Formats: sequence, C-alpha cells, structure tokens
Amino acid sequence: MSLPPSLQSYADAWTHSIEAISELVSPLVEGEWNKRTPCPGWSVRDLVSHVIGLDSEMLGDPRPIHTLPRDLYHVTNEHQRYMEMQVDVRRHHTAPEMTSELEYSIIRRNRQLRNENRKPDTKMRGPLGTEVTLEHAMRNHAFDVWVHEQDLRAALGRPGDLDSPGAYLARDELLAALPKVVAKDAGAPTSSAVVVDVHGPVEFLRTVRVDADGNGSIDGAPSLGPAATLTLDWETYFRLACGRVTADAVADRIKTEGDPELTTAILRNFTVTR
Repeated sequence: MSLPPSLQSYADAWTHSIEAISELVSPLVEGEWNKRTPCPGWSVRDLVSHVIGLDSEMLGDPRPIHTLPRDLYHVTNEHQRYMEMQVDVRRHHTAPEMTSELEYSIIRRNRQLRNENRKPDTKMRGPLGTEVTLEHAMRNHAFDVWVHEQDLRAALGRPGDLDSPGAYLARDELLAALPKVVAKDAGAPTSSAVVVDVHGPVEFLRTVRVDADGNGSIDGAPSLGPAATLTLDWETYFRLACGRVTADAVADRIKTEGDPELTTAILRNFTVTR
C-alpha cells in the first residue's frame, strides 16, 4: 500500500536522512563515537542513541525502564528527561552495538512504512503521554532526524545534505514559527513588516507582517520600507533557529538593516527548537 502524498514526503525525507546518518557513522572507530556534537551534553554516540530512540517511538516499542543519573547538567526539565532516557540507556554501548541497532531500527521502520495503512489523522502516542496525529508525528520525526544528521556532520567535519528533502521540510517547519518570533517574542511594532532573506543551498525570501492587533503572518512577497531586514545564509539560519549557535557567535554571517533594537530582539529570540 502506498502512503498518502503528505506522508510520503515525510517518509522520503526521513529515509534520505537516516541513510546518510548510517553512512556517516558506520566507519567510525570507537573513539570517534565520543566526539562532542552541537547538542549540549551529547556525543556522537548519544545523538545516534537519540535517533534510534526516535525510531523506537515511531515503531511503538515500549520505553526503556531506566533510572537517569542525577548529575546530567544538560537535563533540566521533564521533556529533556524524557528524551535522555533513550540516550543514557545506550551510553556504554560499543560501536558495533550502535551500528547494528541503528541498522535494525532502519530495517524495521522501512518495513513499517511499506505496510502503513493508517490515515494521516490517526491518533498515536506522542512524547510525555501526549496524543498526536500520525501526520504530525511523521513530520516532526523527519525534521528531527534531518537536524540531527546536520549535528553529526558538524561533529565529524562532513558537511552535506543542506538541500536534501529534509532541508526543505526544515525550512517550512522553521518558517512556520517565524511570525511568533517577530510579532510576539521580539515585539515588532503593529502594522510593520520584517523581511528575512536567506541565500545558499536553500534560498527564500519571506516577509513577516504584523497587523494592527499585533498578530504576525508570513508570505513570500517583498515589502516596501520594512522595519527591519535580516540577510543570512541557510546554514546559519537553521543552526540559529535550532539553537545550535548564538547570534553573537555568527554575527559576521548576518547582515541587518533597519531598526537595530528590533533586529537585536529578533535574533535574541530566533531559536524555536532545541
């Protein structure tokens, strides 16, 4: 049975990213699994453990019964504790154990996707006991796995896939959060516009418009006389939006025009996911 078109695009993005991750980590020697990644507190091994855990959740596997250590500085809330469980339980696994479990999870997920007959609006288990639709879960999953592929590439010095199917999915996910960043978090003036111009492997220009009630919307039409304009490359955009870097650390890669207080506020609130 073929997936509905909306789900197929998420399956394609996941497939591309998970195969890239497998290719990246398969040749690693034991010591390379301990390299730090852009994710606070996580090594390459930890990040791959997280990806395996994400697939385990999609497969509906029971969560591990495990007690987390109390001294994990990067775990500060319940959501992080939830995510850390799949990571910490594998923290002492060897390289062969990691690669074999990753390959097995890929095989199982591919089989699941081939046999998937649920509708996009089917409800399923989400993080922390929440309930989400299958479409929401697959979209978030494909987005997460692409971002973590990029984390691994950064850690291993193997750039690539900045224009893969997952990259375009990430673009749409991150842009959906931009009106709130500009209108609510940064407090852009009512009846104003902010332009974000992104170049590189994924190019786009978007205008966030703030209406008289202070609500934001986004479109692809340019604005005459915007209150602020931000110009940056795609890699900087997603790394900043995903909390992998601070605006100060990549200031030389961002050009700003217009109200300096507004551009500073936007960049200070740019991160929408961790």
